[in-house]
Amino acid sequence: MKKEIKKIALLTGGGDCSGLNAVIRAVVKAAILKYNYEVIGFMGGYHGLYTDDYIKMDLKTVAGIFHQGGTILKMSNKDNLFNYKTVDENGKTVYKDVSDIAIKNLKKHNIDALIIIGGDGTLTSARDFARKGVNVIGIPKTIDNDVPATEITFGYRTALDHIMLSLDALHTTAYSHDRVMILEVMGRNAGWLALEGGIAGSADVILIPEIPYDINSVAKTIFDRYNRGSKFSIICISEGAKPIDGDVTIKKIDKDSPDSVKLGGVGDILAAQLEKIVKPVTGQDIRVTNLGYIQRGGVTNTFDRVLGTKYGSHAVDMIDRNEFGRMVVIRNNHMESVRLEEVVGSGRTGQTSTGGARIVNPHGDLVNSAKDIGISFGD
Repeated sequence: MKKEIKKIALLTGGGDCSGLNAVIRAVVKAAILKYNYEVIGFMGGYHGLYTDDYIKMDLKTVAGIFHQGGTILKMSNKDNLFNYKTVDENGKTVYKDVSDIAIKNLKKHNIDALIIIGGDGTLTSARDFARKGVNVIGIPKTIDNDVPATEITFGYRTALDHIMLSLDALHTTAYSHDRVMILEVMGRNAGWLALEGGIAGSADVILIPEIPYDINSVAKTIFDRYNRGSKFSIICISEGAKPIDGDVTIKKIDKDSPDSVKLGGVGDILAAQLEKIVKPVTGQDIRVTNLGYIQRGGVTNTFDRVLGTKYGSHAVDMIDRNEFGRMVVIRNNHMESVRLEEVVGSGRTGQTSTGGARIVNPHGDLVNSAKDIGISFGD
């Protein structure tokens, strides 16, 4: 029997990205204007759901937020309510399942459905709440574009714009000083940002996790360009790139985060290696820029504003149809949905999903097209 919907809630979890406010705006406007639902938003992701920190949302709440990066609801990536960090009476750190408190808060507010916007860690908890009877709709979020089942996530294209513009800017300095310029970008274990951003930004070398690189091959590309009269080179490297017979570069371990392994620093390692191989021969200086959080912020571009609107409005339509325990996806430019288990797996409750990310095909059309125009992948 179809459940009558009167009031819904939403939250944003994980790391921020452009397009989140576009999704929030679409959810609120579609819920109110099309279905006459009441809407509240929990602040700070699952932390707000646990502490009952929320705001009432109406058309005025979402006015003027369309273009803004980040999220007006704020977010946290350290609040797995099925494995929540607390301190016991002896001052010892313990992890507890506090999800029932969150469910109690939902019931207190008479919430009929909950829209959860986030990446794999956030969506894993969404799956777990669905298992406990919460009417959940998931919306995928990441600039890395690596969420399984969907072809593209909002925020990705805006991040690509930042990478392209950064590479454009680095070109002028590289040319002026005859330097090798390295730009390290995000992406975790998927190379989409480095690949498409590098192509758009005219990188000479693109290094991605899916194609382990040989440092001598990278150096050869620089030597070949130098000998042809191009005395500068641009390298775009993903934070998850790794050398042949090597491993990823870990910046730190954050045990409180669902994604505990924080990558970073591979650009500096690459630069140190090239200093020893390239500079003695060509005299070129090697410089590194880590684009960091700039990729996740700023004004949301046209594509992500439209895509976020499609994700948000479709999620509300799914609520009307009682299609719960599912995530919105886009395939062949058509909005669909899949079971959350198809995205994050069917593992144990409270255990964050790992693996299964949507990654670059090292033999696909995009990589082959880049190679056709002379871009090296260090292989």
